[in-house]
Amino acid sequence: MASIPKPSAAGQASATATRQLPYNRHKSQDAVTMPEQATSLHFDTVVIGGGIAGLWLSNRLKNAGYNNLLLEQSGLGDNQSVASQGMIHGGMKYALAGALTGASEAIADMPKHWADCLAGKGDVDLRGASVLSQHFYMWASPSVTARVTTFFASKALRGRVDNLAANQYPPLLQAAQRKFDVYKLVDLVLDVPSVVKALRDNLPENCRLIDWQKARLVRTGDRVHLEISNADNILKISAQRFIFTAGKGNQTLLENIACQAPEMQTRPLQQVMVKHKLGYEFYGHCLGTDKTPRLTISSHPADDGELIWYLGGSLAEKGVALSAEELIQRAQQELAELMPWIDLSTAQWATLNIDRAEPKQHNFARPDKAFAGRAEGVSNVYVGWPTKLTLAPNMANEMLAQLQADQIAPSHRQTNCEFLPEATLAATPWQLAFTAKDATS
Repeated sequence: MASIPKPSAAGQASATATRQLPYNRHKSQDAVTMPEQATSLHFDTVVIGGGIAGLWLSNRLKNAGYNNLLLEQSGLGDNQSVASQGMIHGGMKYALAGALTGASEAIADMPKHWADCLAGKGDVDLRGASVLSQHFYMWASPSVTARVTTFFASKALRGRVDNLAANQYPPLLQAAQRKFDVYKLVDLVLDVPSVVKALRDNLPENCRLIDWQKARLVRTGDRVHLEISNADNILKISAQRFIFTAGKGNQTLLENIACQAPEMQTRPLQQVMVKHKLGYEFYGHCLGTDKTPRLTISSHPADDGELIWYLGGSLAEKGVALSAEELIQRAQQELAELMPWIDLSTAQWATLNIDRAEPKQHNFARPDKAFAGRAEGVSNVYVGWPTKLTLAPNMANEMLAQLQADQIAPSHRQTNCEFLPEATLAATPWQLAFTAKDATS
């Protein structure tokens, strides 16, 4: 989601009083004149945030019989979800130090969970989604330390990695005509926009657009409801539980209801996108001496038939401090060093800044698992961060467990949501970047 209006100073009233925020963040702090007529609707659950986490959860809620409404302010999957490289891994990134951690154990079963859903046998139907690759690769950069790291990572993954002979290399590495340490991980790479669409298609009436210039969260005591100004009336939406799954936007949603916890941290990236005509589809990690892969590459189809390479890993993490021009130059140097046999002289380049949101951890540590918890001091609000694409199903499981623990039973009915416009799919970062470049060239 894009940014959500922050509360004004007038909105910082006591949490025990009725809390009403101005509709328009640019308006004065004077009280907003409200229409006299009002209507009310009630839902079992209202999910705010239409990324993969919110969509997956909404699928589970619908399947369980909950009267659910999903609200998104821009486009479904916008920002963090469609910026994902789509790799559904079982813990490789957390085994690079030579031993499994709590994080890798927590996600070890995720590839199978997703595969079951893609086959129509899981808790969510993803048969409409596309798989880009049934596996991805990791290979070592030309460094003894990197090769040793690769070896121990493969052992720590308990047989989930295959060591490849030269004739088994993917075409990109075969073209080098040289020997590498190459491993194949039998994990999935998904076309994320198609996952978003499949999840949305399962919810034909439930995904709606919200305009925060005309809507506000209102807190009275320890409960929250939503008010939407529509022409000559106010629509009041209440729910047994509001569930925030807005990624980075969760923090502002919590601030808007005077809630201090759970706290959030962000892990910023600046990723590089390369549009080229080489024809090499590749999905993999080049390992260096750090625990994070030196370079991660995923391939995505452009609308004109060319390929987009999406570059992550340490390049993207360390590239946050660089300008776009500096990072593109760094990426060109990395690819020239790691893959000197390919020619990217006619490629187009662009960058993307993204903030991965997650619950705050001691010493800024990476969370071990998905987060699903209660908003502090508010009885009808939950907050969730999957922390990574792979763990979206895990976050949904935890949210349903919270509902059961609070004895929130499904009503097995569905309220008509036509009072709000349908939420549509977000454009991908490469569509936005390279369409704009083509238009100005």
